[in-house]
This record gives sequence, C-alpha cells and structure tokens, in this order.
Amino acid sequence: MSTTANKDIVRRFYEEVFNQRNVNAIDELVHSEFTNHDPTPVASRDPESMKQFIHTITQAFPDHHHAIEDLIAEGDKVVMRCTLTATHQGRFPGFLEMPPTGKSICQRQIHILRVQDSKVAEHWVIRDDLTMMQQLGLIPQPEMAV
Repeated sequence: MSTTANKDIVRRFYEEVFNQRNVNAIDELVHSEFTNHDPTPVASRDPESMKQFIHTITQAFPDHHHAIEDLIAEGDKVVMRCTLTATHQGRFPGFLEMPPTGKSICQRQIHILRVQDSKVAEHWVIRDDLTMMQQLGLIPQPEMAV
C-alpha cells in the first residue's frame, strides 16, 4: 500500500473509532492480530477489547476528541501527532480509579501505527500523562517562579 493510503487508514481509525465512537468500524480498520504496545493496563490488546476500551474511555470522558496535528508515513508505519481534549465525567477503571473531577484535560500524544492488509496491526504511543494528572488535580502542579 502507498503511504497516502496508510495515512488515510490511520486518519479514519482515529476519526471514526475514537472521535465518532463507532466501534463497528474496528472490524474494518483493525487487524485480527492487532498488537498494542501501550503499557497502560487498560489498553486494548485485540479488536474485541478495543471495543470495550472505547466504551470505557467514553464513560470517563464523554467528550474525548483526538485532534490530528500531523500524519507522517514511511513504509508500513504512520506517525501521528495529536492533541487529546476531554472532560473527566466518570470513572476510568484500571487507570483513574477516582470520582469524576469535572476538569478538562489537554494532552499531547504521539502514536506510531503499523498498517498491514489495509488495517491497523500494531500500535505504540507516547503521552504526557504527567500533565494530564496535574490537570485533573491528582498531582500538584509546580509553582511558577515570578
């Protein structure tokens, strides 16, 4: 596949599955042998658990949205830089085991996805979880020197 086609698959994956919460698109866009290298305990490990993950994240952050900033592709890999915005409205079992704070987050993320057979087959991510925890009030933010 071309790098343009691979970028289109990744764009559709985030727009349809995450932003539109269309879990049925997972069957079309995620490879049956999907591997997720995200170390978060609640991260999806296969297409079926991804459907549950979308449900779980939507309960915790009903307005979550990945704004894609950049898509860069080479070979079968696509790198996406994005910003996740959301409001903490519910529990996130296995990750944020706390009552909803009602606070908003703005988290920078970089994802690397490998495309195989026109589907997302592998995923790595780097996120700014520290800033997210500070925004939710779980970790104090450092005081700014004046």
